[in-house]
Amino acid sequence: MKIFASLYDTVMRWSRHRYAVFYLGAVSFIESSFFPIPTSMMLAPMVMADRSRAWKLAAISTITSVLGGVFGYLIGWLLYEQVGEAIVQIYRLEGRFLSMQDWFHEYGVWLVLLAGVTPIPYKLFTITSGVLGLAFLPFVIASLIGRAVQFYLVAALVWWGGAKIESVLEKWIEWIGWGILGLVVVGFIIVKVT
Repeated sequence: MKIFASLYDTVMRWSRHRYAVFYLGAVSFIESSFFPIPTSMMLAPMVMADRSRAWKLAAISTITSVLGGVFGYLIGWLLYEQVGEAIVQIYRLEGRFLSMQDWFHEYGVWLVLLAGVTPIPYKLFTITSGVLGLAFLPFVIASLIGRAVQFYLVAALVWWGGAKIESVLEKWIEWIGWGILGLVVVGFIIVKVT
């Protein structure tokens, strides 16, 4: 069963759609606050479809992701009991939520920066930042840096690789997809175990 090849074909079609930039922005926004699919899964094919827009697409992903992070922060700050708690339960991290709070007391804004760059679920750190009342401006700056590093790196790799990457993706998409999914799972396990 080729799950990721089908998903890749769908995303490649979306990436050429006239509203593709809006789809990318929407995915990037909701991924930062509650959606489980990483933005890079849409960003990479869109850059591949039109390499001349690589930096614009990375900028859109960064800005909308940070805005989504601010939304996640507001969920934690104002609506944790009504919304945030349900999001934490969806990811089955209720027990680790207290540990995350301890991490924040020790490392603060550095955790937001780390979560912005790595496959560790960024949305959980945005919500936790709001719950704990992490200083808002440092939160935004760390989010901006972390997300920009991730999205500009993805855009740069695809821009640089061009057609070579497309042929590799078409051949190895299932392995790459499962590998990315594995990294996301490892990110969740790291959050749950530590």
